[in-house]
Amino acid sequence: MLNILWPIFIIISYAYACFSGNLENINNGIFSSCNDAIQLTITFFGTITLWCGIMKIAEDSHLSEKLAKILKPLIHFLFPDVKNDEKINSEISMNMIANILGLGNAATPLGLKAMKSLQERNPTKDTLDNSMAMLILLNTASLQFIPTTIIAMRVSLNSINPTNIIFPVWISTFLAAIAGILAVKFFIKIGK
Repeated sequence: MLNILWPIFIIISYAYACFSGNLENINNGIFSSCNDAIQLTITFFGTITLWCGIMKIAEDSHLSEKLAKILKPLIHFLFPDVKNDEKINSEISMNMIANILGLGNAATPLGLKAMKSLQERNPTKDTLDNSMAMLILLNTASLQFIPTTIIAMRVSLNSINPTNIIFPVWISTFLAAIAGILAVKFFIKIGK
């Protein structure tokens, strides 16, 4: 669908720019946006690389196993189908920790790794099982205590106070996570 919408938007924008005499502005906007995108990518690349490295050190030093033990009661409640699989529990806990630290982009590879492990044990390969749905929900809600990615973005855009969004992020991500967990648990219950 987006493969159809984007070209339509681009064609309409260029046609409007030609007829309104703003073709120079649209060309300038394209080049300045490309420059801004590259600068933002470089900023995020450093942050993501740092946190992916820290998460890899945590995994190699078995810190992830210790953190998985702390999160074990929560993981058993959220993922009762895989509570006896230590490998999956560890992968899910690392993904949850990365999300809690606000490392949305760095949490993605960890989430994909956990999803791959869940898919391997999924008997119906073309349908999500309950644990996979819960993992998607937790990554979408992304409960965050330190919204690192948003703070980095605000710093790159020269925000006067880039950390003043922390309290609203806590409220919104907590409420989103609770509402999502209740919804998934409800649908799992009525689906049985």
